[in-house]
Amino acid sequence: MRTRVLALALTGLVAPLALSVPAHAAPAAAPYDFNGDGRIDLAVGAPDATVGGRSEAGAVSVVYGGSAGLKTATRTLITQNTAGVPGAAEAGDAFGTAVASADLNKDGYADLLVGAPGEDVDGDTNDGMVVVVWGGRNGLSGARGVIDYWHEDKDRYGQSLAVGDLDHDGDLDVAIGSTGSLGLSFLNGPVTRSGAWQGASGSGVTDAYSPSYGVTSMSVGNVSAAWSTSLVVHGRKPGAGGSVTDLVVDPSIGNYSDWLQGLPAGTVSAIGDIDKDGYADIVVGNPAERSADPAGAKGGRVTVVYGGPAGKDTSREPLVLDQDTPGVPGGAETGDAFGGSVSLGDVDGDGFMDLAVGAPGEDAGAGAVTLLRGSASGLTTRQAAWFGQNTSGVPGTSEKGDRFGARVLLADHSGDRRAELTVAAPGEDAGDGAVWSLRGSAGGPVTAGALSFGPAATGVGTTGSPRFGTALNG
Repeated sequence: MRTRVLALALTGLVAPLALSVPAHAAPAAAPYDFNGDGRIDLAVGAPDATVGGRSEAGAVSVVYGGSAGLKTATRTLITQNTAGVPGAAEAGDAFGTAVASADLNKDGYADLLVGAPGEDVDGDTNDGMVVVVWGGRNGLSGARGVIDYWHEDKDRYGQSLAVGDLDHDGDLDVAIGSTGSLGLSFLNGPVTRSGAWQGASGSGVTDAYSPSYGVTSMSVGNVSAAWSTSLVVHGRKPGAGGSVTDLVVDPSIGNYSDWLQGLPAGTVSAIGDIDKDGYADIVVGNPAERSADPAGAKGGRVTVVYGGPAGKDTSREPLVLDQDTPGVPGGAETGDAFGGSVSLGDVDGDGFMDLAVGAPGEDAGAGAVTLLRGSASGLTTRQAAWFGQNTSGVPGTSEKGDRFGARVLLADHSGDRRAELTVAAPGEDAGDGAVWSLRGSAGGPVTAGALSFGPAATGVGTTGSPRFGTALNG
């Protein structure tokens, strides 16, 4: 049974609405463009970072984009000890476990949402917390804690995050994943710097989702032509079951029986129009072996579900790819975790979305990334490319346990309309973690001039194992 609770007006929780309207309205900024310069910035989560002597308190480093790509010299470090950020850095908070972004208050600067699912609230261990940090001309500053209406029904609030106009009213809403009987919360927009919250709704999603794991990952995009934003939700089945994935087509449907479309099971996803037909497609990554997940595969796999007018295009068979697929570099080996991370973006500037797939378990956990090209006929293995730390021009050396590819991102940090390939390896240097960025070009990512940086370059301490790069732009 699905459950849903509406909180449109709660006495004592919602005060009269007071909005501040900018004197001159600005076009909404793209997600992660925190300073409004038209370039996508990078948010790097290090939830195991020690802050103020508190182990695993967590931190987020934001590196701003520039004409040459990411610039570590222009950065902002955010922790719960940062002035204006609610709370305080405490052991186990795991601030930075999840990040998401949108121009929530429509002032022309993207804002940053950060999840701290280990936060203890009013004596409730691991109740969780979400913070919004505001963008501006000079980058990120100032923050506000995001309300949690139902503490008693959930834990680990903020373990996953997504933002979009989920109720089709023109305002951006926030989807927040947690564990417990209400594993998914929808916080109604608009979200502003001050004033009242607009209420929320919550759901256990379906009985197929284990409340012990809750909603572990989400992605958003315009999949259905009839709905501005759709949500892909990931979790696990109850008991020893494997992963489960659904497409939330319309969360406003009142009978709760028609708002989900089943997708191939997996742990992560990305949404984008691969074939440029006007409908967004969904890529689902499942890194699990069959022994751990009945929907898994040797070495892991990804599945592309093409979009259509009503969500999934049922006239096209999903495309299933693994490292034994002809044209995909490498070979499927147990533990590769191919599909452990996925991202869509246009690397070569041809107008078609390309796909980056992380395989952080490759070569005993050294890790690797595969890039596949988009085309008018969909995703293709032609011109597929493979990257690891032993690839010529990629800084560093491939070592066991690095987990290169644990997170991948295709985003235009330079403003040249070609996405950079950004890769995280949270296991690098015995758990310090590191990030790499390769420029896009007409021929795909290039390793010449590749950037690599670790936590120290962005202000994150290396006491303990910060696992810098556990989260990248969601």
